[in-house]
Amino acid sequence: MKQYLDALQFVLENGVKKEDRTGVGTISVFGMQQRYDLSKGFPAVTTKKLFFKGVKGELLWFISGSGDNKKLNDMGIHIWDGNAEADYWKPKAKFEGDLGRVYGVQWRKWQRPDGTTVDQLAEIIERIKNKPDDRRLIVSAWNPGELDQMALPPCHVMFQFYVAEGKLSLQMYQRSCDMFLGVPFNIASYSLLLHMIAQVTNLEVGEFIHVLGDAHIYLNHVDQVKEQLSRDPYPLPKLELNPEVTDINEFTMSDIALKDYKAHPSIKAEMAV
Repeated sequence: MKQYLDALQFVLENGVKKEDRTGVGTISVFGMQQRYDLSKGFPAVTTKKLFFKGVKGELLWFISGSGDNKKLNDMGIHIWDGNAEADYWKPKAKFEGDLGRVYGVQWRKWQRPDGTTVDQLAEIIERIKNKPDDRRLIVSAWNPGELDQMALPPCHVMFQFYVAEGKLSLQMYQRSCDMFLGVPFNIASYSLLLHMIAQVTNLEVGEFIHVLGDAHIYLNHVDQVKEQLSRDPYPLPKLELNPEVTDINEFTMSDIALKDYKAHPSIKAEMAV
C-alpha cells in the first residue's frame, strides 16, 4: 500500500485549505493517480485495520442493485446510516432506509427515457467475454438526471475495464476522495470487484488504477493521518474467492475471504456528512 501512503503524505504536505459541503474544511489536492498490481497481493491497508466485512457487504449490495440501507444493516453494516438519516435527504426518502437511486441502482437499473432500464454491469460482463478489445467497457454511476434522487451523489463516478494478454484491469475515476476514511475502503472495494469480474469472465487479474479528482484530508483527520503515516506497513494479504462461483450475482459473504491479513489497530475518526 505504499502508493496510498505516498498519496496521503503528498496531500498532507502539498494540499491547499478549502471549504467544503460538510463545513468541516479540508486540505485538498486536485488530480492524482495510483496503480495497484493485484498479482502482488490484495491492496488492503495495513497501517490501520480495514473493515473488510463492510467492503464485502457494500459491494455485494451494489451488485444486487439495491438502494435500501436496511439490507446493509441486516448484515451489521452501518456505513450509510449517516446519509440515510441526513436532514437534507429524509424528506425525500420513500421508505425508512431508502437511499434513492444510488450506486447499485445505477449499475443495474439505469433508466432510459422510455421507462425501461439498462443493466450496465451484466452488459459489460458479456462484452468482456465476447468483445474483450472493446474500448467502451464502462459503467457509470453519475446520472445527472437523477442526482436529486440520491442520498449522496456518487463519489466513485465511473469505471472502465481493459483486457490485454489474458488479464483484466479496471480504472476508476473518483470525483471526491476522503483520503483517510474513504479511499482505503474504495481501493479494496474496486480491487475486489476486479477479482470477481475476472473470475466470472475467466481472466487473470491485472491492475486496479485509481484516478482521484478532489483528494482531501478533512481538518479533523490530520492528527489521525499523521499517526497512520508513522506506522510501518505489513505485507499485503491474499484474496480468496470461492472458485465455484461463475455468476456475478451468486457471490455471498462466505465466498470472499482475506488470508494472512495483519494490520495495525484501527484509528477512530468522525465521518463528515
